[in-house]
Amino acid sequence: MIPLPIRDDNPTSRTPVVTYALIGLNVLAWFFELSNGVFQSTFQLGAIPQFIFHGVRDGVIVLQRQSLQLHQLVPWPFSIFTSMFMHGSWLHIIGNMWFLYIFGDNVEEAMGRAKYLVFYLVCGVAAAGAQILASADSSFPMVGASGAIAGVLGAYLILYPHARVKCLWVLIIFITFIWVPAWLLLGLWFLSQFFLPMGSGVAWMAHVGGFVAGLALVKLFARRRQPPQRPVWVN
Repeated sequence: MIPLPIRDDNPTSRTPVVTYALIGLNVLAWFFELSNGVFQSTFQLGAIPQFIFHGVRDGVIVLQRQSLQLHQLVPWPFSIFTSMFMHGSWLHIIGNMWFLYIFGDNVEEAMGRAKYLVFYLVCGVAAAGAQILASADSSFPMVGASGAIAGVLGAYLILYPHARVKCLWVLIIFITFIWVPAWLLLGLWFLSQFFLPMGSGVAWMAHVGGFVAGLALVKLFARRRQPPQRPVWVN
């Protein structure tokens, strides 16, 4: 079992406004789902690979058992972006927002707010693209911020590989807290995606695509670090 990250020892010097805004937007979207119906909302605003891959303009899913016709509320290209703010359950959104909260602030500081937002969205698109190619004929909606957040994790791995992360580790009845380097935790998380059981409902290729995009793009978005200045003595 992959340890659950609790916090890192990598403080930032300013408030991660974009990270907090993304968390807030995801939470607002989740409460919209609860009021509108989670099942219905995910079909209306999720990214459906069959529609996107085949270029369907006005997608309609007909569910005979439920006697429902679910029309997507946005044109299919925009569903890639709306899907990043949709989630399927309380556990889904809490887990995603927790990872974004822990690792997003440092990546935002390294990139700057505007570049970080663009980076986040680009990684989300790359993640969706990977999942769509892997399941082009699927009529089930792909939802969740995890693809974009996986890009943030990939960036964190490159920028702060030796940062320590405090984790909760549960092994049967043995429960403890341990500190692990970021490269080990995030590396294990990435490898674990390839061992998810078939039919789990997890869009693991989106995680892989987002993470790889984060690894590949971080250097383009991260600001160059200024070398530390030597102290100047005056008399």
